[in-house]
Amino acid sequence: MPDLPSDYLERVYAGVLGKLIGVYLGRPFEGWTHQRILKELGHIEYYVHEKLDVPLVVTDDDVSGTFVFPRALLEHGVSADITSENIGDTWLNNVVEGRSIFWWGGNGISTEHTAFLNLKKGIRAPGSGSIETNGKTVAEQIGAQIFIDGWGMVAPGNPELAAKLAERAGKVSHDGESVYAAMLLAAMEAEAFVSKNVDHLLDTGLSFIPRESQLAKMIAEIREWCRDDKDWLKTRERIEEKYGYHKYCGNCHVMPNHGIMVLSLVYGGDSFHEAMHIINTCGWDTDCNSGNIACLVALMHGMNAFEGGPDWRGPLADRALISSADGGYSINNAVRIAYDIVNMGRQLAHEKPLDAPKQGAQFHFSLPGSVQGFMATRHSLTPDLVKVENGKDATGQSALAIRVKGLTRASGSVEVLTQTFTPPEIVKMKTYDLMASPLVYPGQTVQALIRADKSNSNSVDVRLRLKVYSKGDELVTGDAPAVLTLAPGNADILKWTIPDTMDSQPIQQLGLALSVPSGHLNGTVWLDYLRWDSTPELTLRRPLNGPSDFWRQAWVNGVSEIKRWNQGPAFYVAQNDGEGIISYGTREWRNYTVTVSNFRVNLGAPSGVAVRVQGLRRWYALLFTSGGRIAFVKSIDRSKVELASAEFKWELDRSYEVAVTVVDTTLKAQIDGKGVLEASDDRFSHGGIGFVVTNGSVSAEEVRISPQK
Repeated sequence: MPDLPSDYLERVYAGVLGKLIGVYLGRPFEGWTHQRILKELGHIEYYVHEKLDVPLVVTDDDVSGTFVFPRALLEHGVSADITSENIGDTWLNNVVEGRSIFWWGGNGISTEHTAFLNLKKGIRAPGSGSIETNGKTVAEQIGAQIFIDGWGMVAPGNPELAAKLAERAGKVSHDGESVYAAMLLAAMEAEAFVSKNVDHLLDTGLSFIPRESQLAKMIAEIREWCRDDKDWLKTRERIEEKYGYHKYCGNCHVMPNHGIMVLSLVYGGDSFHEAMHIINTCGWDTDCNSGNIACLVALMHGMNAFEGGPDWRGPLADRALISSADGGYSINNAVRIAYDIVNMGRQLAHEKPLDAPKQGAQFHFSLPGSVQGFMATRHSLTPDLVKVENGKDATGQSALAIRVKGLTRASGSVEVLTQTFTPPEIVKMKTYDLMASPLVYPGQTVQALIRADKSNSNSVDVRLRLKVYSKGDELVTGDAPAVLTLAPGNADILKWTIPDTMDSQPIQQLGLALSVPSGHLNGTVWLDYLRWDSTPELTLRRPLNGPSDFWRQAWVNGVSEIKRWNQGPAFYVAQNDGEGIISYGTREWRNYTVTVSNFRVNLGAPSGVAVRVQGLRRWYALLFTSGGRIAFVKSIDRSKVELASAEFKWELDRSYEVAVTVVDTTLKAQIDGKGVLEASDDRFSHGGIGFVVTNGSVSAEEVRISPQK
């Protein structure tokens, strides 16, 4: 194993940013031809989402798959020997059928959909994605390539390992030329940590795929065209003529798109900005191609890639949406993703994971220019009143700089917030659903270290603020009671234990509100960190404040139906065939009791209450089973392990109060206030809660979560 680069973390952060920028830049016009792009949008040199009335940061398969699938290393052990079968099991644990990550275009049309169905019916990877199983057309679409960047980034300077991991990951769903493209790209990305020479990177990638492959032959031809043409528009025409979509079967073949990626790298590899211009103006699968090239070129040049051109980072603000069955990983940011990738890469290199910055604060702003989703709410009277950026505070640490100019008492307060749950603009997102649970909850204690710059013109009042969904899915403001008044040069910590007064609604944003007690303020308020600790303490039920829907969307939906009636049981969950689960919460939850009132099995078994949920197929549950029994069951991928069981003559349609407690390695269950079962296991130490239902339906009126020591 080569030594890790000294700038490994910053390079990965650049690569993650590149991937996000590239995908979100190309997403609004995905599938357009070069000719249509020129006619309707012109040359693509900056974000165009506003022209097409869509959000910038959206749910997209290119982002979700790229950053979910390498987490197979966490689920199955961080090892270079991870198998295609392991990664396929991670698919089944994290992909919500018909809803998350993929384009669900149909069996034999969407390669990922086809492979998922194969996995579901027991065809294990790599058979699930092979040409033998699915045919050449399906197996050689673009998907293996678009999901591959994470595997390159966990193997810095080690293209051989990157190619091996990419081959195993790619073969879950693809085969042939598509897998070669994934291997080549991952090897180039691994080598980009030590070289920015385009020819060397291409030669490195080519050394890991067969010389006789169609991909290798196409790349050789395109490189020759580039040397002769010295004009990317002319070379693009040649690629379209010889390798265009009309030459291949299927919806989105890898070959045409890889061809224009090579073109963009050769002509634009020395400049992130030019690479983005070329790859997006070329057309076809723009979000996929742009995301891969952006990640590679950003890895080549590091954080300098984003300098000297358009402001790619400002509108992005580090934000990422990752739709999977891990609802606590869905509302994400480039800093968190980068740390996760780097720590997997360090373990592959037999190094210890990095210490979490600032004692594990979720928002710490430690990486260059990072804002981790914090943005200023546009002030209605004075739009330029506040600016948010990263900087060095008086202690020399990186922190979030909130620059205020001309804030007066008449201005009211200004807000600087970050998303902690699904944004309202989800209604404008097409194609890909967002599966998400909130990041922060009632009962948790929020802390923020605030510094007032010594050059400030006045004292400033600072308080913690959140936005929570309410009646009609409108966002309403909630403020902490404590107000911190900081004179210039002073610092202090704000604390707030969030009360359970949110009417069971999800908290969508969290951050700070700034105001002045008198006079006016010009200056900077520094947010050193923002964190939350402890297990939530809250009650979940149908909101009392009127009709709304986001409270239901806070549950990751892995079942056939969650009924949306505004009468009857608050939770009414059905699974038409086999086993399903809905889940709520994050993998950070540890020791707690979940109490479910009026829990009923209406039809089917085994069904019950799950704890420490880590996806669709990894959890503990107290299940009501056939034959008048209850059991503590551990689900781990394809297996179910009964930890303990007891006779309990439960009945269909009868309501029970079910309480499950998990403390360290002990699981205890009560039904109607009486202890009925206990078990011990050490496989899952953290995770959210849920309902498991098999071939039928369950319902409940209320769910209470309370911490345990």
